[in-house]
Amino acid sequence: EKGAHTGEISAQMLTDLECDYVILGHSERRADNGEDDASIKAKATAAQGAGLVAIVCVGETEAQRDSGEALAVVSGQLAGSLPENVTVANTVVAYEPVWAIGTGRTPTLEDIEEVHVKIRSELASRFGAETANGVRLLYGGSVKPENAAEILAIEDVDGALVGGASLDAEQFWAIGESCP
Repeated sequence: EKGAHTGEISAQMLTDLECDYVILGHSERRADNGEDDASIKAKATAAQGAGLVAIVCVGETEAQRDSGEALAVVSGQLAGSLPENVTVANTVVAYEPVWAIGTGRTPTLEDIEEVHVKIRSELASRFGAETANGVRLLYGGSVKPENAAEILAIEDVDGALVGGASLDAEQFWAIGESCP
């Protein structure tokens, strides 16, 4: 919540800057900074305590996908990264398969749907159906104008967490226009 953590930012600093959301558990933070589920859970708890909406990212590596572990990895990340007080108002979950981020590759629509259904099911088991049905589930990982409409049409995909394409106004606008 506070203290000298060079290179980090506290939840209170974000609220002082009038931020409403914070992305936690992104694959780059997990891989490059060694963030584990427990630290992501602690950050999500601090963010929620400061009135921020925690966007908690989950996703498997290519090796985990290829070995058939994708659903187990995502389930484990959800179990370890989400605080006990998840509500529709304070949490968003973003599924970002690590191997698709910035590579131009995307999972099949069926793969995206399977993982999102699993996330919704895990949320229902832990927080109840009403919360599970209300928590927004985002897809991230090489979302671009060419595939956004199909991805956003999947029933349990409530939006997109757009990375590189958000840096190009024309691409980002085209993704926005493809929303159902």
